[in-house]
Amino acid sequence: MTLQQLKYAVGVARYGSFNEAATHLFISQPSLSNAIRELESEMGILIFTRSNRGVQVTVEGTAFLSYARQVLEQAELLECRYQGGKPPRPLFSVSTQHYAFAVNAFVDTIRQLGVDEYECTLRETKTHEILEDVKNLRSELGILYINEFNQRVLNRLFKDAGCTFTPLFTAKPHVFVSARHPLAKNASVTLKDLEDYPCLSFEQGEYNSFHFSEEIQSTVYHRKSVTVSDRATLFNLLIGLDGYTISTGILTQDLNGNKITAVPLDLDETITIGYIAPETAVHSQAGIIFLENLHRICTS
Repeated sequence: MTLQQLKYAVGVARYGSFNEAATHLFISQPSLSNAIRELESEMGILIFTRSNRGVQVTVEGTAFLSYARQVLEQAELLECRYQGGKPPRPLFSVSTQHYAFAVNAFVDTIRQLGVDEYECTLRETKTHEILEDVKNLRSELGILYINEFNQRVLNRLFKDAGCTFTPLFTAKPHVFVSARHPLAKNASVTLKDLEDYPCLSFEQGEYNSFHFSEEIQSTVYHRKSVTVSDRATLFNLLIGLDGYTISTGILTQDLNGNKITAVPLDLDETITIGYIAPETAVHSQAGIIFLENLHRICTS
């Protein structure tokens, strides 16, 4: 086993493709495949499975790559200490449902790293892709919610992926509406109050499922509904259409301004926001800082 082989394995997990990894690692795809096969043979495990859908990290591979990253980080520190090199560039990736507070925590994390160079990725994406990103180590953490409706299905998927869910906070449901919305000044609203207004939700692509929805009450029929793929569009439509979406109620004015407001939704339900990570995960420095920022933002 060599450090180069470990770098190759981490690269394949990161890019999710042998071809993509080979391009970034400046090696031919056949040579990369051979290096990974030799590493798997030496270690006596299967790190990746390959199919028409791409590369998947196995359960054994998840644990192996967690250790591999630690070895590579320590090697970089040794080179920096004894060869006068630059400190290793922090690497951090997180996948999340469309939450503004996750963006805030990400921004604060990069600022607090206090380094001149870094390589960080924030993916606001679909629920199924969050799970796939964390399972295959493209992201260190995945931010999403569970509630009484979806937790049985999602907990099974977490277990199958070798991931654990850690709660961050539990919130009562709210609706996000324009500050000029006719219901914006209400102390609370009901689903009946909202019947005449468009319900906005995030699309989930080919893995669309009530259990993957980012909004509770996903099985409720709405006379007017609009599906979008990004948070900026959703916020624009909240204003332009007097629409609403159901979420946690946490808004951050420094990124979202004061054009959107949260109104409590009169429902006997709760939303538990948390993060998933591989069971064997060892968080990076950036990951630890990010989680601290999430706790601070979400509980302040």
